[in-house]
Order: sequence, then C-alpha cells, then structure tokens
Amino acid sequence: MAAGSKAGLARVFGDWVPEVGPATLRADLAAGLLGALLVLPQGVAFATLAGLPAQYGLYSAIVPCIVAALFGSSRHVMSGPTNANSLALFAVLTPLAVAGSPGYIELALAVTVLVGLMQWLVGALRLGSLAHFISPSALFGFTSGAALLIAVHALKDALGLPAPDSHGAGALLASLAGHWDQLQAGALLVTAVTLASALLLKRLDKRKPYMLAGLAAGALAAAAFNAAADRLGATPVPLLGDLAQPWPPFHVPSVDWRALPDLLSLAFALTIVALAQSISIAKAVATRSGQRIDANREFVGQGLSNVVGGFFSCYLSCGSLNRSIPNYEAGAKTPLAAVFSALLLMALVALSGPLLARIPHAAIAGLLLLVAWTLLDVPRWRQLIRTQPGESAIAAATLAATVTIRMEVAILLGTVLSLMAYLHRTSRPAMRTMGFDSRGLDRRFVVLAQQPEALPECPQLKLLRMEGSVYFGAAAHVAQRLQDLREGAAAPRHLLVMAKSMNFIDLAGAQVWEDELVARRAMGGDLYFHRPRPEVLAMWRRTGFLERLGADHVFPDKATALHTIYARLDRGICAGCQARVFWECQPESPQAGH
Repeated sequence: MAAGSKAGLARVFGDWVPEVGPATLRADLAAGLLGALLVLPQGVAFATLAGLPAQYGLYSAIVPCIVAALFGSSRHVMSGPTNANSLALFAVLTPLAVAGSPGYIELALAVTVLVGLMQWLVGALRLGSLAHFISPSALFGFTSGAALLIAVHALKDALGLPAPDSHGAGALLASLAGHWDQLQAGALLVTAVTLASALLLKRLDKRKPYMLAGLAAGALAAAAFNAAADRLGATPVPLLGDLAQPWPPFHVPSVDWRALPDLLSLAFALTIVALAQSISIAKAVATRSGQRIDANREFVGQGLSNVVGGFFSCYLSCGSLNRSIPNYEAGAKTPLAAVFSALLLMALVALSGPLLARIPHAAIAGLLLLVAWTLLDVPRWRQLIRTQPGESAIAAATLAATVTIRMEVAILLGTVLSLMAYLHRTSRPAMRTMGFDSRGLDRRFVVLAQQPEALPECPQLKLLRMEGSVYFGAAAHVAQRLQDLREGAAAPRHLLVMAKSMNFIDLAGAQVWEDELVARRAMGGDLYFHRPRPEVLAMWRRTGFLERLGADHVFPDKATALHTIYARLDRGICAGCQARVFWECQPESPQAGH
C-alpha cells in the first residue's frame, strides 16, 4: 500500500495503519483464529442468556467486532456479546415481551441501536470522563449479582427441568424446587462433563480454548446418552437445533415507536453498563500492552458498532475481557486481529452448521455456570472485605439490588451510594493540632495527638493543620471544630492554619474563614495562614477575604510565620508562661523561628 494511502487511512482508523505488513498480518490472523474459536461457544451461550436465539450471539460477534475494532481506540479489545450485557438486556426486556418471541427480538435490536447512539454521543461530545464516575465497587457488586443471576438462570437447562412461567430469580428458584423430582439424569451428566472438561483444560493451560473443549465434550456426552436413551428408558438431552444463516442479515428493527420514551430510559441504563464495561476492559488490556487509551474514541467506536450492529441482527455488544486478553497474549499487533476473528467466525459457522445443531442446552448451561463462578470472584470479595469494609458494603448493596430489583436501577443505586460515601468522607476533613517533639535543634513538627511526649501547646497560639477541602458539604463540620477550639477561658486567641493540604474551598468554605476571622479578632486574637494553595488564594481574592485578612497574615514558611506572630502575642502572658515552645520564647537563643 502506498504511503499516502496509509496516511489517509491512519487519519480515519488510527496510528496502527502504517505498521501493517506481512509480519503483523500473520500475527493478527493467528490471534483472530483463536478469537473466533473462543467466541463460538460464548456467542451461543450469551445469546441464550439474553433470551435470544443462538444465532444472534454469533451475529453480535461479527459486525460489532469489526466496526468497534476499526473505529475504536484500543488495538487489542475485541467486541461482541458479553455475559453482563446479555443479562442486563434480558432483565430490562422481559417485562415488555416474552423472551425469544419476535416482539422481544425487535425490542432487543431497537434498544441496541439506541444504546449505540447514546454511546456515540458520549464520545462525540467528548464526555468520556463521565465513565470514571461509575464506582468500581458498584460495578463489581453489579458483576457479582449478574453472576448469581447467570447461575440461577442456567440451572434450568443444567438440570433438565421445565421452564418456569416467571423470569424473576426468586420465582425461578421456587419453580426449580417445585419440580425437583423431574430432574433429568442426561442433562445433569452433560453439564458435569462440560464443566469437568473445561475446568481440566483451563487448569492445564489457560491459553487453550477451554470453553470450546468443554462444549465439545458436552456434545459428545449428549450424543452418547441420546443414543442409549431409548434402551435406558430415559429422556433425551435437548439439543440446540439448526441455526439460521451464518452471516448477519440486514434488518430494520420494527417496534411501536410510541414506546420510544420507555425504550430511551432502558437504553440509558444499558448505556451506563456498557460504557463502564468498555472503559474498564480497554484499561485492563492497556495495562498489559502499554497502549494509551482515548476514552472518547473508544466510546465512538463502541457506539458505531451497536448502531450498525442493530441493523444487522446484532444485540448489545461491548469489549469482551474473555476475548481481549487472549487476543493480546496470542500476539495480536493491530485491530485487524478482531476483523479476522469476525470473518473466520462467519466461515466456521457456515462450515460447521450441522455440528453446532448438535450442541446440547445442558452444555451451554455448564459453560454459563463456569462463567458465573469466574465473575463472582470470591478472592476479590475476601480482599475487599478485609481491606475496605465501606467499599465492600457498597458492592454488597449493589449485588443485592441486582438480584432483587431491576438491574439498571441496581448499578445506578451502587453509583449513588459510592458518591454518598465519598461525600461523607470528604465532609469531615482532618483538622490536626500541631506542635513540637522537643526543644533541641533537630526538633520535629508533629501531630500532638500522636505524640504524648511532645511539648505542651502555646497558651496564646493554636497551630492547626487543615487536611482536605472546605466545601459546602464540609463547611458545617469545619465551623463546629473551629468553634470548639475557641471555647473556654484558656483557649488560644490566635490561630495559625497550616493550609497547604486544603485543596479547595467554595463560597460556603470561604464564609467559614470569614466567620473565623471575625470571631478571632472579637476575642482579641487573630487568624493566620501558612502556605495556602493558589486556588484557595484566588477564591479569597474574588470574595475580598484576603484584603480583610491582610496579606501580612499569609506566610510562605513556618519559621517566618512563628517569628512574626510571636511579636504580636501578649507579653504579659508570655512572662508567666512555662511552655516556651518557640525559639523566640528563649531570650538567650540566637535562633529565630523553629
């Protein structure tokens, strides 16, 4: 390809285009083959989880995978159906239509287009940073809740029990308990063989397509069992049956657009889930590859993939960690690996249609149980509970909400809880009384509460270190603490605030210091600051506080501050003082400051 042509393509698709050559193409083709093998069982399983016919999972691993790779930011992320998206789609659509019905399929495709438009808008308007406000704890709790729901919904096929009338987790478990006597030995056998085979290969070598191996073993077990079913008088294991055409057909979603407001609210919630997954997965892969991710471009690519995919019989897709990490580890060099993966998948489906028809539902259920256990991530739960009890509580609340109420509400609830926890933490900034540990030349400035043997406080000057922002949420707490410091006949009348860790103040915070200045001067003392940050000084200039305080009350270092303030102290009190903590208190000392 000519250099000029490559440069033009690079402007559209990214800086990887000039690197394409025979070596990168070979590496991308090999990685693409692995990606196609990995997504084959996943696509079938995840479509079932989403309440859609199996072929829709395969379609969703073709068109979105190509579009997201070419127009996204990451070189290694592979897009397609995911467990979380599949379950989220199932959860929001089942109240509107029967899963698997033509109306349900049309709703799924229409919502996919709407989600894609919202994702594209987020990227086009350069609002990608909003994804950072989705709490990792909330996302982890949501993922764990989704894992439990995946397991619950997979139990029906894993045990060969009849489908219940309701799709709620509680109703489903009640139905399974009520039909326990109808458990099918063949389905249980196939599930066990699938799980055992996949787990064994995964234990031996995680890089091998263990899900595909499990699916193949389950299909062989089902074939053997069904061949002997009549002789044994047992119920045959249900099979997937013939798939539709292997390539994604063009189809304009047909829905009653009077329901657009309702669909937009569902699409908004699904967009949050998809955006959170997309940026998390892109960052996880970038951590290994060292690539810098452009969040806005990533969202544009994901949005286009869902818009285009929705018109080609694809349901909601995003980056897949289960395929992206193996894609990188397999040696993929450019996004063409994802393109090859999609094209090879289409060829595999076309060539192996009769074999895919013989996949048993119980084998798919076994794979879903394995996915659920991986998603639950018990070791991470242990670590979170041990190291961050507050965050683990948020994750647990999100998990409970995911299992018991609407899924889109659950992740919003988790994010709100995280924001509330953050506001609570920042609403109580640390205010530490400072002093000195000795009178020697090497004395240190210390927090008095942590040093019982430190020197006593000066009876006239309070030294206070402010740690944290003083904004509207923290103003009441800071004001109350400052008032407490002024109470009592023996309270120091002067206050020096070490302000270099006071990162930010708003109008409410500025008013706190206005009130403190008035109160200190009313009691015959004054207010001083050491090294306030430029942003804080700028706010004080805008409000006029700096002028009322006086520029000579703001100091660049503690030595200058103490030397200046000492000259303003009451000499009568100094004469009878036994603390004498400052160098200036020692009449024989040549030192100034501390």
